[in-house]
Amino acid sequence: MNLILLGAPGAGKGTQAEIISEALNIPQISTGDILRRAIKDGTETGLKAKSYIDAGKLVPDEVMIDIVRERLTMDDCKGGYILDGFPRTVPQAEALDTFARTDAVIELAVDDQVLVERLSGRRVCLKCGATYHVSMLGDQTCCEKCGEELVLREDDRAETVLNRLKVYHEQTAPLIDYYEKRGLLHAVAGDQGIEGTFEAIMRLIKEKA
Repeated sequence: MNLILLGAPGAGKGTQAEIISEALNIPQISTGDILRRAIKDGTETGLKAKSYIDAGKLVPDEVMIDIVRERLTMDDCKGGYILDGFPRTVPQAEALDTFARTDAVIELAVDDQVLVERLSGRRVCLKCGATYHVSMLGDQTCCEKCGEELVLREDDRAETVLNRLKVYHEQTAPLIDYYEKRGLLHAVAGDQGIEGTFEAIMRLIKEKA
């Protein structure tokens, strides 16, 4: 099954995609992870994307479309996949329709204030990618998995988060209308905890299967 997860920054797309990937044995395709790796490696694509991401803006469509098209041709996608972070605009969705089939689109709905609190409190290990929240860390400042220092990513700072949400509502939210008109959209409340949200998503997937 080919799935798309929609939702504002911090809505839980990455977390849910990872769990669904394991449950259905299909790959999670996170454009965010791909871009962060490119930035870390200093590739041409990474350098182009960095200025947009740091400012809380969207990476240009042509860059994202090329990255996704290439990824979906890989063998592990033949049995299905989960797109996390793409498409983000209607033009991206229209481009995706030209080279891939979509079976269902799941929207994770969460209030903006909750999202600001989630993201500005997030701390990340740049070495292994582990993510934590200050509400659970106490005095801990290093990653439990590899011991590296945890950091607040530039795009998780409160002022950047607010800008990212503004960009989302202006440019990405129209995707909801796009997929709703095609009969593919299914909304799930993203504030019912990780397990509760996952169970709601899996019920929808079983109905579509």
